Amino acid sequence: MTPIEFVDLKAQQRKILPDLERRMKVVLNHGRYIMGPEIQELEEKLAAFVGVKHCIAVASGTDALLIALMALGVGADDEVVTTPFTFISTGETVALLGAKPVFVDIDKRTYNLDPSFLEAVITPKTRAILPVSLYGQCADFDAINAVAARHGIPVIEDACQSFGATYRGRKSCSLSTIGCTSFFPSKPLGCYGDGGACFTDDDELATKMRRIRVHGQDRRYHHPVLGINGRMDTLQAAVLLAKLVVFADEVEARARIAARYGELLRDAVEAPYVEPHNTSVYAQYTVQVDHREAIGKNLSGKGIPTAVHYPVPLHLQPVFAGLNLPNGSFPIAEFTARRVLSLPMHPYLTEEELVRITCTLVATQLLP
Repeated sequence: MTPIEFVDLKAQQRKILPDLERRMKVVLNHGRYIMGPEIQELEEKLAAFVGVKHCIAVASGTDALLIALMALGVGADDEVVTTPFTFISTGETVALLGAKPVFVDIDKRTYNLDPSFLEAVITPKTRAILPVSLYGQCADFDAINAVAARHGIPVIEDACQSFGATYRGRKSCSLSTIGCTSFFPSKPLGCYGDGGACFTDDDELATKMRRIRVHGQDRRYHHPVLGINGRMDTLQAAVLLAKLVVFADEVEARARIAARYGELLRDAVEAPYVEPHNTSVYAQYTVQVDHREAIGKNLSGKGIPTAVHYPVPLHLQPVFAGLNLPNGSFPIAEFTARRVLSLPMHPYLTEEELVRITCTLVATQLLP
């Protein structure tokens, strides 16, 4: 059987190829491969899309998180509260600055940080709260921001999987002090390499983040703060500008495909739950199953790829062993990590492919 693409970037490329080639040719002609005019154009369009004053295009989603933390002054001996059920970048960037990631457990339905656990872990060392909008759905920002406001703590949204999603009618990346996203190729809006962005309404923070991304520079060869090489390549901005034209349609297609998945799977597996006040961009379509390894192997043998996002919570990663958080510390995250399985998800999945995926999955579930 013809293998199904987990994320079909080729189908998307065929749709946008004329505009994509035109925009890339412009960059090749002007030759400003770093911080060329497409960067400012992209920043303006992304800021307008999100509904904030400032967008700072950067080299990756990881750099976006690092730059946001640096702009807030996070450093040695500080604490940043976040979730253990996420990609390593979320905790990694905190630790790189010498700060301590402080984990709280997740909501068992949305898989996002559970705000009810926040108050118990906030200390005088808490410098920021870093919730993740996992799998394409925003975390509960009203509750999170309320706790943060009571303690005078800024909030950074790790929106690396949720760009284009909404929370109570507001766009992801506009819900907190700083929003950070990724444009890794497989993201709902992705470039053809690494890329990311920071978003804020705060003029001072925007200025700091712009300086940090260019080695802490405020003018040529003048560096008032420490920074990093966090610039986005101009060619990646050109790719994103071409993709942005079709992005709204692709978000709608993702929602239709997710709804169809739900119809076809019915009660065979635990399907994704989206809060009624949220929309999701379904960066992953992630279900819960028993016997995950056997199911994944069976699907793979029939040309259906799967993935696990994420099999090991951060507190159980060897790099964070020094936090002394053994198995059992965050039972919901640990339980979820043992059961989640991501199915193919992209805007160009056909009805035939959806039926094939779901029928195979349901049949596999029924095997002894």
